Amino acid sequence: MIDYNKKVIKYFTHPKNVGEIKNADAIGEAGNFVCGDKLTIYLKINSKTKKITNAKFLSYGCVSNIATSSILTEMIKGKTIEEAKKISHKKITKELGGLPSQKIHCSILAIDAFKKAIENYSVKQ
Repeated sequence: MIDYNKKVIKYFTHPKNVGEIKNADAIGEAGNFVCGDKLTIYLKINSKTKKITNAKFLSYGCVSNIATSSILTEMIKGKTIEEAKKISHKKITKELGGLPSQKIHCSILAIDAFKKAIENYSVKQ
């Protein structure tokens, strides 16, 4: 059994920002074929300020996948794209109070999906 801390369990059992954003300005998908996790991030971005006004996610994954996706959406809301790009998988892991070593890839998956959403947004502009 994997030992998760209380904060990870909290974000897994009560995730924030779950769902789709209709007419999202950006969508990013990432998956891990080894563990089977899949993640889609939806962003609403203010075209003038480039601030992320809303972020949601849909996940097919484990405890860590859901917790990292949830906390990432909280961390990027209200930030400009440039500010949010500075968030690393290590910052997500730290914000959650740590992850078991075999689950660090979930924080990387969250960042990968976010980066793909930003690439998607850039292409649309």
